[in-house]
Amino acid sequence: MILVTVGTEQYPFNRLMSWIEVLLQTELIQEEIVVQYGNSTILPAGARVYRFLKEEKFQELIHQARIVIAHCGEGTLLLLDSLDKPYILVSRSQQYQEHVDDHQVELGLALSQINVPVAWSPGDLVRFIQAPRQVSVADVSHASAIALCQSLENRFAQPFKELSAGISK
Repeated sequence: MILVTVGTEQYPFNRLMSWIEVLLQTELIQEEIVVQYGNSTILPAGARVYRFLKEEKFQELIHQARIVIAHCGEGTLLLLDSLDKPYILVSRSQQYQEHVDDHQVELGLALSQINVPVAWSPGDLVRFIQAPRQVSVADVSHASAIALCQSLENRFAQPFKELSAGISK
């Protein structure tokens, strides 16, 4: 079974729901799919769907799943990284009204630099489903962790400096 989860964001993640639906329709996914769809308005035909899940049911489904496909939220990443389960992340994008900004895209780019599986297209999902690889952020080398921190700092330092300057005025 594959678990797809989009968290509890107020924004729909219809792009991921459409990807899953196409993969099911074309039989590129041939196993049971369970989807926690949140506020998405497109529901993949052929999947067992839940808008939201109670914590106990969510934990049960994660443990039953062969792999997890999840949005690239910080909380979800920390949860998945603490489990012994292959997962792949899909970043929500402001461009598609999936979030207020592109922080998930930025996080996804940084994580992909240290080989954490991130899907940028349906093809990335297909490749991962066929050959899941388990990578733990905790297992990343010290040098990679430093590079990740520097990359995030470089991407976000200027906006934070501008924000700090504006607050101190």
